[in-house]
Amino acid sequence: MKNWRERLSAMKLNQKLTLLILITLIIPMGFFMMLLFQTISDNAKEEAVRNVEYDLQKSRRTIEQNVEMCSLSTQVIESNQVLNDYLLRFYLNDSFDVKELLNFYHTEINGIEKIVNSNPYLYQIRIYVDSDTMKEMMPLLYNSDRMHQLTWAKEAEIESGVWHFDYTDTLFPEYVLNSTDHIVSLVTTLTDYEEGTYAVAEVATTMQTMFPDIYTTDLNESTCFVDQNGIFYHNAEEDKKWLEYEKSAYAQIVGEATDADCRLMTINHEKLVVGYEYVKVLDGYLIKLVSMEPAEKQLSGYRNYFLLLLALILAALTWAFHHIVKKILHQFYAITDVVHEVQHGDMEIRIPNCGKDEFGVLGKELNEMLDQIRKLMDENVKREILMKDSQIRALQNQINAHFIYNVLESIKMMAEIDEKYEISDAVTSLGKLLRYSMRWNSQSVTVEEEVDYIKNYLALINLRFDYEIFLSLNLPDEILKQEIPKMSLQPIIENAIYHGIEEIAEDTNIYMKGFIEEEPDGTYSCSIKITDSGCGMSDVQVEELQKKINGEIEASGGAGNGIGLKNVQDRIRISFGKDYGLTIASEAGKYTQVAVKIPFVKERRSDE
Repeated sequence: MKNWRERLSAMKLNQKLTLLILITLIIPMGFFMMLLFQTISDNAKEEAVRNVEYDLQKSRRTIEQNVEMCSLSTQVIESNQVLNDYLLRFYLNDSFDVKELLNFYHTEINGIEKIVNSNPYLYQIRIYVDSDTMKEMMPLLYNSDRMHQLTWAKEAEIESGVWHFDYTDTLFPEYVLNSTDHIVSLVTTLTDYEEGTYAVAEVATTMQTMFPDIYTTDLNESTCFVDQNGIFYHNAEEDKKWLEYEKSAYAQIVGEATDADCRLMTINHEKLVVGYEYVKVLDGYLIKLVSMEPAEKQLSGYRNYFLLLLALILAALTWAFHHIVKKILHQFYAITDVVHEVQHGDMEIRIPNCGKDEFGVLGKELNEMLDQIRKLMDENVKREILMKDSQIRALQNQINAHFIYNVLESIKMMAEIDEKYEISDAVTSLGKLLRYSMRWNSQSVTVEEEVDYIKNYLALINLRFDYEIFLSLNLPDEILKQEIPKMSLQPIIENAIYHGIEEIAEDTNIYMKGFIEEEPDGTYSCSIKITDSGCGMSDVQVEELQKKINGEIEASGGAGNGIGLKNVQDRIRISFGKDYGLTIASEAGKYTQVAVKIPFVKERRSDE
């Protein structure tokens, strides 16, 4: 570890940066490669499992359809009373005339033959009767002696409703050598209450029809069927290893409670997808195995190709990073030398040969910065002078404001001496109005202060008109204590007078009502609704005015263009955010209402 540290310390800075960049690239690329191939491998396994599940379900449905087909054919034989009567008479060795036999052949025998001929999935339907006098009617009716040439009939006792799998049709031994069909059949005994069993019905189909997946040729997969006795039925032409795998898989799934499952298994060091499904109608298991080796070999090939490509890319990047970093650091060292000199007070030094890369831009900016330092110092001096001048002008404005207030106080006293109290009240309102307007040391005021300003404003406005405008207030104390931008409510009152009330020219009221609402996020807001009983507006005018206030369309200067309300909207949103502001509602000839929404801030107690 110590040797590695010493070697790392002895490396040049450009080598360290190159190494750092490569490590920074290799780690995420390696992680990405592992994640990518793991994802591909998982997806391949999941896809294989899904395919096996689908194939098993499809095979089960095929088996159920074939079983149902054979069962229905058996039911046709059992329910044909005429046929069963003839079969019982054959069994009892009754005599028949030619007409009866011909009628039996043309009706019953031909009817069952039509069922076989019309259904390509049926191999054959055969009925065996133990009779010494019956003439065989091929391919349907046979003597029971022929039945015993079949493997399933060599048993001591023939059971009814039993399936027999994978046997060769040896009914006619001379044709057995040329037959490649593997037969599966449903054997049913036909019985009479008094005489007992008088015939045996065999409804057969081929193993290829019943179990098509078993005989599908694929070197990487295999399917078998295991009956209730544990006998395996599989394709004898495939590799013998599959039978060993199937027996091993069956041994693991026997005794499980599930009727179907699909999983990954390792048998004889080979990874397999093993799926099984219980086929209830045959009382056996359908098992399918798919080898994962081809998918893993393909994935391994992709992985090796990717590693080779990654190695080539890293080699090229190492060479490129080494030269690029070396060139970048050359300019970097020149910049650090200049900065070092500037720190020691040399303001005349400059960075030579600035390039066009980022360090070159930095060098140019540093040179320009050094060139402008003296200019900036001069500008700072001038700025201080301007600030002093501004303070002086502000002081002069304050003196002028005090002069105006004093003159108004003198006029007020003169009016009171002459008992002109209306003039005195008007001058008082004007003085308060001017004092409120000229006090800009704070950009926000309380709602209560703004309302007092509106009262003085209306007092002066009422001097102009032959009618009187009354202000009706319904504002809770919590709202009166809220802060709003200065001159936020007065423009709304002014707008109501000049664009709504002046046109009707009669005594009227302006209503101001406030209430507190809870927002969906749990916060609270204040709404102050200002309503006049003026001429109102149409829906089109309201929509256009709202768009002007929101800045969706341009609100040009001049009376009636909404510029005043837009300024109020802008100042409220600058102060509180875009969720707050003005909303207009109006009805032509009746009223106009402007709702001002601001956040509600609870007043803190003095002990908090």
